[in-house]
Amino acid sequence: MSQYIIYFNQQWVGDHPEEWFVERGRLCNAVVDDMRDAGVLVFAAGVDEDLDAAITADDTGGELEFGTGPYAPGEQYIGGLTIVDVPDEETARMWGGRIAEACGWPQQIRRVY
Repeated sequence: MSQYIIYFNQQWVGDHPEEWFVERGRLCNAVVDDMRDAGVLVFAAGVDEDLDAAITADDTGGELEFGTGPYAPGEQYIGGLTIVDVPDEETARMWGGRIAEACGWPQQIRRVY
């Protein structure tokens, strides 16, 4: 078995009315339930959109320092992620595709080592 992370950047979501997000939430939760039932779900969650609430831990200067906000400014930041434990890439692609269809926005699928 191999683990894959399936994730999206918040900027890929786009602007939609609240009702749209409510319906997508139901669809996404159904896919997560299917992954759980199939025994492949390791973890799934959305990430807090408030970048000021982010915490950084940095020891690159030889002393551990904690800060707030993103480590580096960027145009894109992670919006949510799912980790699956599946037998092969084909199965990871299938779950990533199901999540993309349910969410209504693209997903990135990458193997975790």
